[in-house]
Formats: sequence, C-alpha cells, structure tokens
Amino acid sequence: MISDVYFPRINGVSTSIATFREALDKQGHETCLIAPDYDGIGTHNEDGIRRIPSRHLPFDPEDRLLKAGAAMAARGKLRTADFDLIHIQTPFAAHYLGVKLARELGIPRMETYHTYFEEYLYHYLPFMPKGAARYLARSLSRRQCNDLDALVVPSRGMLEVLRGYGIRTRAEIIPTGLPAENFTPGNGAAFRARHGIPPQRPVMLYVGRVAFEKNIGFLLQVTARIRQDMPGVLLLIAGEGPALGQLKSQAEQLGLSGNVLFVGYLDRKSELPDCYCAANVFVFSSRTETQGLVLLEAMAQATPVVALAELGTRDVLQEGEGALIAAHEIEDFAAKSMTLLQRADAAGQLGARGREYAESWSAGALAERMLDFYQRTIERQFEVSTRSQLCEPSACLNED
Repeated sequence: MISDVYFPRINGVSTSIATFREALDKQGHETCLIAPDYDGIGTHNEDGIRRIPSRHLPFDPEDRLLKAGAAMAARGKLRTADFDLIHIQTPFAAHYLGVKLARELGIPRMETYHTYFEEYLYHYLPFMPKGAARYLARSLSRRQCNDLDALVVPSRGMLEVLRGYGIRTRAEIIPTGLPAENFTPGNGAAFRARHGIPPQRPVMLYVGRVAFEKNIGFLLQVTARIRQDMPGVLLLIAGEGPALGQLKSQAEQLGLSGNVLFVGYLDRKSELPDCYCAANVFVFSSRTETQGLVLLEAMAQATPVVALAELGTRDVLQEGEGALIAAHEIEDFAAKSMTLLQRADAAGQLGARGREYAESWSAGALAERMLDFYQRTIERQFEVSTRSQLCEPSACLNED
C-alpha cells in the first residue's frame, strides 16, 4: 500500500488503511505501507511501515506530500520484495510512485478513490475559479483511474460519479468496515464530566475533519434554530481542520458562543467512544462524503443519527436503522434532531437498532471482499500477460 497520508494525520483515509491492514493481518496476509514521515512525530515502532520524507502543502498545512525524489529512491529496496499487488491510496505522489513501481515489478496496480475531489479541490485552491478546479479534478481523476488495473470505491454513489467522468477501469464497491473495538461501550458520563457538560444537557455531536466540504456551517445554523426551542442545546465538534477559524467566527455571529464546543482531535481508542456516548444525537450534513464511516462509528456506540443521505452516505443510511434521514433544509434537520433530543425513549430505541445494523459492517467481512478483489485482479493480469505472450500480434487485435 502507498499513501500520501497516514497517522498521526487523522482522517478517513488513515482510518481505512489501518482498518484494512489490521484485518488482513488477522487473516494471515502481509502488507507493507509506504507513508509520509511527519517530522518523526508518532512514527516510531511501526511494523510493516516505511516512512518517506514529505513536504508541507501551503494550502493545507495538516497534510503532506511524499517527496518524489525520496519516494522514487526507495524503489530499489522495494523491487527486491516479493509483492503480489500494489494498492495506491491517494492520487498525488503516491499514485505516480505506485504506478511506476507496479510496472517495474510486473504486478497489478489498484487504487481506492477515497475523496470526492470535484467538491474538494476548489476549497483549497481559492485563486482558481470553481469551474476550472472541478474540470481539473475530473480530468486528473479520469487520467489516473484509467491507468489502473482495478479501482476500489467505497460507495455506489461515488462509482456513478466516476463512470460519469468516463472512467472505465474495472471497479468494486468495498467500504471500510468497523473493527471489533468500535463496539466496546464508551463512558459518556465521564466525557461530560471532563468537559464540564451537565448530565442532562441536550448534546448534538459532529465528529470528523473540520473542513469546508463537510458543510459544518449548516449544522451551526441548525443549532441556532434548535436553540429557539431548546436554549440549552450544545453542538459538540470533535476534530480539527482548515475551516476551524471560519466556523468559530460563524458561531460568534450566530450568537452561539455558549452553545458550541470545539474539543479538537480525540484519541480513537480511548476518548472517541466516550464522546459518542456523551451525545444524545450524532449529526452529519456533508454532501460530498464517499462513505461516512463516522456514521457507523456512532451507531456502534448506540448513538442515534440525523444525517443527509447524499452520495456515499446513501449506501450507509437506512431510515429507522439507527438513523433519521433529513433534507438539506434547516427546519427539517432541526425538527428531526429535536425529536431525538426531547424523546429519550425514541432516541434509545433508534440507537439500539443502529448498533445491530452497524454489526453487519464488520472489518473482517469487508477485508474478505477486498482479498477476493485482489485475487481476481492478480489472476486477470496473469491471464492477460499469458495471452499476450502466446498470441501473435495479428491474432490478438480483437482481444479485450
């Protein structure tokens, strides 16, 4: 696996890589991950991970980019390893390193399309017109994905978008699953005590990257509407990102200083389960999510969800199965949220159904699907390679 992002950088890509690697390891398979070195922070004592020097991105200081020279220099040692397949995780330097290395080794190259870049790129290139940024994202995605042997997408909605770009690479829908530890109940009361939140205060929670494309500003507007009927309501935002300053300013402008609490990143194994359990309802309004793993994480802790069902979240959300699906409209979203904030019985029943539903998204089952796709990709390349060696050029002209 090759990626321009991994822990200690916290986001969905890092989580997906770690989840699949752990599940594959439990099933007896070995992975080597090439990832950025974050100036040595949190990158020691890592089995099966090769850190590559990286550079900061001026438009997104949290993220890094593998240094092309250092990445290419690592090819010498990587060529001596007996890899079966290269799985690329990001479309930046990692993509080009993965494609080049796969060609040199004569093994298949596949990639997971984690991020809806058409709705992402223009937030980070403010000097570029929105239309131009979208065109760039589409053309880059089309060129890169059509240069692969196989493509993994986390949702049907995202696959439909990519087919609309003109991407014809063989693809499989394989979302990220939930590790077993996600179902270990957290301590919501302890979390509230640590952060000075009264036991009876109604709490809505957002967990994830605090980025422009996550549409968190809409949640602030929803909070302002709910406060009219529930003055003590609190929106808890767990995460960090480039939109943090703007959201704090928006909260001030809406008069929500006492109704919004930013708690930053939380440790996934120790603090995050407690945070989920501290909330009465989990709220999510991103319209560009390729999957929405945090929805399942909330359900695993029996926290009911109110969310938009758009793009990737359409595959995750089912009305009544741990979630109420809302329209992208303040009144509707606020009404559904207040139903759960005001009725503990309804929230408890919905949360219990959500926990049962989340159990069907286990990491082990989805890793098996990934392994099957790996195997079929390897076998297909072997067949194509064998055919090309046995056929005369004129006899192979009509071969697929």
